[in-house]
Parts: sequence; structure tokens; C-alpha cells
Amino acid sequence: MTQHNEPGAKKIRIGLIYGGRSGEHEVSLNSAKSVIANINSDKYEVVPIAINKTGKWLLGVEPTRMIEAEKSAQAEAELEQSTAVTFTGDPNLRRLIPVNGSQEQLENQGAIDVIFPVMHGTTGEDGALQGMLDMADVPYVGCGVLGSALGMDKEKMKMIFERAGLPVGEYLVYRRNQWERDPESILNAVEEQLNYPCFVKPVNLGSSVGINKAHDRAELVHAINVAAEYDRKVIIERNINCREFECAVLGNDEPIVSVMGEIVPNNEFYDYKAKYVDGKSQVIIPAEISQELSQEMRHQALIAFTSLDLSGLSRIDFFLEKETNKVYINEVNTLPGFTQISMYPMLWEASGIPYPELIDRLVELALERHADRQRNRTSFGL
Repeated sequence: MTQHNEPGAKKIRIGLIYGGRSGEHEVSLNSAKSVIANINSDKYEVVPIAINKTGKWLLGVEPTRMIEAEKSAQAEAELEQSTAVTFTGDPNLRRLIPVNGSQEQLENQGAIDVIFPVMHGTTGEDGALQGMLDMADVPYVGCGVLGSALGMDKEKMKMIFERAGLPVGEYLVYRRNQWERDPESILNAVEEQLNYPCFVKPVNLGSSVGINKAHDRAELVHAINVAAEYDRKVIIERNINCREFECAVLGNDEPIVSVMGEIVPNNEFYDYKAKYVDGKSQVIIPAEISQELSQEMRHQALIAFTSLDLSGLSRIDFFLEKETNKVYINEVNTLPGFTQISMYPMLWEASGIPYPELIDRLVELALERHADRQRNRTSFGL
């Protein structure tokens, strides 16, 4: 049960950063909206920090206003009047500062105790934001720079999974310039090594943005062109006739794993539309699988979490091949969706941790990880 603060106790100021210059911008807005709706207002003071599609940080803008501004020119113009801020890299300040004007203009509004980023995708989930927050010496929810970067890069992630002995499906990775220089050799290699159908994805993106399933050469060309619009690296994966499972991990050095959940896509695969638009895909929690298979996936999730040096939270996705009953680890998501229909909070709800308590634990883990980081020596003295 979530504990309430004692009367008169100082609330923890949570800087909720959301939006951003990413293909997952809209998902982030809905995640932020859900966090605000579920957070314990007796314990926390939420300071919304919206990042619009041009990268401008706007202080005090609620997600509902951001959503409205992206539908209406008038609402967008009004939003532009909000205070533009940024984080200073000076660890002595640990606060937001106005982009234009003096620091005193924000008074106490700029002071933040913990950052809660619900920034899915590039610049928010890939270590870029985390590096800036480390420079500012501000505690934040989720993985550090290394874990965030590895969790976003599907190529490096799979390489580490393989090194850790985790089962990974066959895949090929190409750079955008390779595709533009010699598409024919790439098409031939995919047909020889992976065959059709196959999945084509941007290496550094999530929420199924830019992903397509190719059934022939024409579709493969189209899919690679689409993926290359989102990232300089494209990953092509062998199709596995499978059931899809997910679990949630929570913790730092001693992580715990939720129950397993199964996704039954309404579309041919669990794409962006199936996740966030039509809402017709079926979610089964807990998953209807044997205890042995559940334990195997949950054990692999812990190996993946520790091998990538993750912390705070992550969602781990698996494939169960129908013909062989073999488990393949697919990927991790270091800042998974936090909407009401997102798997991460739903899996913990089914495991006995309701949404408000989940937020509590994530904030505690952020403070714990920050305190542990403070133990590191930053100078060498005799």
C-alpha cells in the first residue's frame, strides 16, 4: 500500500519530462497523462516539462495541453507563451533554468528532486537525456547512460544477449549508406540467409515505429526504405512463427520480475496501430503457459537486465516458436509505455503492485541509484 506523507511534510518535486523529437512523441504524451492521473498527489508535486517536436522545453505544460496544441494552431500559439527552460550541467545548481532571462525568475519552481522521464525513443530513451541528467547530478527514474544506449540499439543488444548465452533469432544489420550504395547485395543476402517473410526495423527506435513485414522483394525494398527514414541502421530479422510474451523487471542490483503476459495481435503483427490505435489486440495476464516456460522466460529476463547493466525498470519481450516450443528473447524496452493500456503497469498490477505504488518504487530506486553513484570518488588524492 502506498504511504501518504505526514501532514506538513515536504512533497517530493517530480520533474515529469515528456514529448521530445522522436517517432514515439505521441505515445510519450499519453504516458505522461497516465502518470499524472495515477501519481500520489499527497506525496509528490508534479512539475510537467513538455518537449515539443522542435526540441523546446516548456515548463508547467500539462500533457492534455500539449495534445490539444498539436490539434489546434491557436492552442499551439498559446503554448509558445510558456516559459522555455533547460537543465544546467552545473551539479551545484541541480535545477531548471530559463532559456531567456535570469535564474531568479523561476524562484523555487526550478528546483527538482527527481526527474521522471517518460520519453520513449531517440534522445529520451537512448542515453542522451540520461547523460545530461548525470552531468547535472539530478536523480532520475530508469536506466543510466550505458543501459539506455544498449537497450535502444537492437544490434548491440543482440550481440550482448548472444555473449550472455541467451537465444536470439537470426538477423542481419546494415547501415543506411550501405543500402544506398549497394541495395542489390543486401537484398540477395536477406533472401539467402533469412528468406521471406522477414521483419525490417530501425535499429534505434521502439513502439513498433517504422517496422514492416516483408513477404517478397518489392515489400523488402519498401520496408528498408521506411526503416532507413528513422535511423542510420536497419535490422532485418527472420520471421518466427510464434506467440509473443512480455514481462516487467523492477529494481537496481536486486531486480524482481513480474508475471508473464501474452500479446495476441489483431493485425498480422503487433505494430504501432495494434498497440496504440485500434485497441483490438488481446492481452492475456497472466499468460496461459506452463510454469516451466514461465520460469525460463523470467530467468532469461533477469540475465538480460543484468547483462545490459539496466536499472530501475525494463520490459523484456520474448517469442515462443510454435513448431519447436523454443524460447527466443526479442528485445528490452528501458522506458516502456506508461499508458493505461501499456503492458508494464498492467503486468505489475497483476503481480500485486498497483500503478501508484509502482511510481513510488521507481522514485525510490532513482534516489537509491543516485545515492550509490555519489559513493564514487571523483578525485585522486594521496
